[in-house]
Amino acid sequence: MAAPTSSRPPRVALFATCLVDLMRPSIGMATAKLLEDAGCIVEVPSQTCCGQPAFNSGDRDTARALAEQMITAFEGYDYIVAPSGSCAGQVRKHYPELFKHDPNLARRADEIAEKTYELTSFLVDVLGVRKVDASISGTATYHDSCSGLRELGVKKQPRLLLQSVEGLHLTEMNENEVCCGFGGTFAVKYGEISDSIVTKKAENIEAAEPDMLIAGDLGCLMNMAGKLSRMGSTIAVRHVAEVLAGMTDVPPIGAPNGQEKTR
Repeated sequence: MAAPTSSRPPRVALFATCLVDLMRPSIGMATAKLLEDAGCIVEVPSQTCCGQPAFNSGDRDTARALAEQMITAFEGYDYIVAPSGSCAGQVRKHYPELFKHDPNLARRADEIAEKTYELTSFLVDVLGVRKVDASISGTATYHDSCSGLRELGVKKQPRLLLQSVEGLHLTEMNENEVCCGFGGTFAVKYGEISDSIVTKKAENIEAAEPDMLIAGDLGCLMNMAGKLSRMGSTIAVRHVAEVLAGMTDVPPIGAPNGQEKTR
């Protein structure tokens, strides 16, 4: 979906997501700042869960009920943008599936799916943003979250924008496209398997010797931050929106007692 051809700024609905709202509101504020800096009119409709946990657990009735609320709340905007490839992927890829046999909602689900984007993809692919006004000193490595990478093709976009952050040097870890072991309810149902996966991921992160770990999904970041902390690591963990917006004055994700981690 191309950017509006009219001269008016695009009207964007910020889909904050449950985890951001409850655990890390600074990500939502950073997302709004980035969108406004790019010339968008940003609004935050009343919202609940997109239904992904229910969908992934096979509870289609609950997933459809939540999706219908989402569709009603977010219709009427030019775009819907989320700081999460996972939640954006649920709307963009799975809402049409949920309602494909519903003559009353199929078209509306398709329309809302078409205009839903992950944050960095929206900035780069739709708005044509190539650089941001932010600075932070140090070396960072980037984890490619599964849904954003495989459902939405988010890989080059965050790296392109991070390369424009003054003072930041990107280094790639081994197996950066491999799952961190979170997977939403997967980490709850299969804790031992999840821990094995995130242990390997944490070892790859440490081996890259970064000052900072960056990713685009808060669930993945919380999972990796928890494991790194238990391993005694001093690597700071941050969401890509906070880094790109220059909002790194808040403690890193998972920092104990709200204290800033430094390597």
